[in-house]
Amino acid sequence: MNTIKNQPLVLLNNLTPSQFLAEYWQKKPLLIKNAIPNFAGLLSPEELAGLACEEDVQARIVQKKADKWLVKNGPFDDADFTKLPNKDWTLLVQSVNHYLPEAAELLNQFNFIPKARLDDLMVSYAPDGGGVGAHVDSYDVFLLQGSGKRHWKISSTDFKKPADLSLIEGAPLKILKNFVSEQDWILEAGDMLYLPPQIAHWGVAVGDNCMTYSIGFRAPKTQELMHEFLSYLQDNISDSENALYSDPDLQLQNHPAKIDDLMVNKVSAMLQKITWDNKTVADFLGQYLTEPKPDVYFEPAKKLSLAKFTAQLQQKIIMLDLKSQMLFTDNAFYLNGEKLIISDNLITCMQDLANQRYLDINNQTNDLQTQLAEALYESYLAGFIGLE
Repeated sequence: MNTIKNQPLVLLNNLTPSQFLAEYWQKKPLLIKNAIPNFAGLLSPEELAGLACEEDVQARIVQKKADKWLVKNGPFDDADFTKLPNKDWTLLVQSVNHYLPEAAELLNQFNFIPKARLDDLMVSYAPDGGGVGAHVDSYDVFLLQGSGKRHWKISSTDFKKPADLSLIEGAPLKILKNFVSEQDWILEAGDMLYLPPQIAHWGVAVGDNCMTYSIGFRAPKTQELMHEFLSYLQDNISDSENALYSDPDLQLQNHPAKIDDLMVNKVSAMLQKITWDNKTVADFLGQYLTEPKPDVYFEPAKKLSLAKFTAQLQQKIIMLDLKSQMLFTDNAFYLNGEKLIISDNLITCMQDLANQRYLDINNQTNDLQTQLAEALYESYLAGFIGLE
């Protein structure tokens, strides 16, 4: 961890991660020329189009035709691409890190940001003039240029003083109506632009074969957190807090339809019994932040006995599935929305698995290997982890 905090990174214009977090993170944009030297991208336009044709991949084609914006959702086929013009359209593919090991490795370069904040890697392709219009995002994003060039404009460097956020009426995307550029850059292969949330920006492909890699970090809204936390409390309420409403002291009312003060006071007292502490919140966050998105599915592993799984685990490397998300608190571990039961002597191994997304236990004792196999067996059967 000390290396991550203190070593300057080319990725950050030779800033240390601590300097970047203190000076730029959620504060102001940062242009980083040649952030990843010799970066040519992770896949070709044809390979990205192939992903967009897969049934379980989220993809969109955004096109500007005359003065109108058009959006079509995938999955696509070859005919969808052959019908497109030579300019002014964009293909966007979400969660490429779920399908491409190299994409997951790219995200590891951003480990100076907690994995609890990571959303996904979106990759876009556009011919000349392609883009999705001026807009704001509700999350932090690093915009890494692959092949080609993209012209980025921003309307303000201070997200606390946002630009005019009125939108084009009737557009299928939230496109800003009155975007005014205050600063702009042309990014080439390996260049990267960091933008905090709510910074109005507009990126347009310059020439053909423009591919941009968007590394996004989620920032849930207060309303979303409140809704999900209340649902969590409902699912985890104790039996003592699940008593029936009772009113043995009920009196006759002059107005049968009135909700009287006695009932209000009783219900208020019942609700005040619902309490939580930081441990409760941490447990909620572990489950909520690792819960797979609705479109994510896991392929169950081929049925394997615990004994055979243990034997294979002793010889191979444990790998999180590309779609898996694993986080931990002080001594609790969460994998794809499920809390794992872990003994204290496995904590270090499990932390390594969560941090690195892989674990080699060949040098561990047979007893620890056996315990680890027992702890991870159900996750293996569910397809959350694999062995290589």
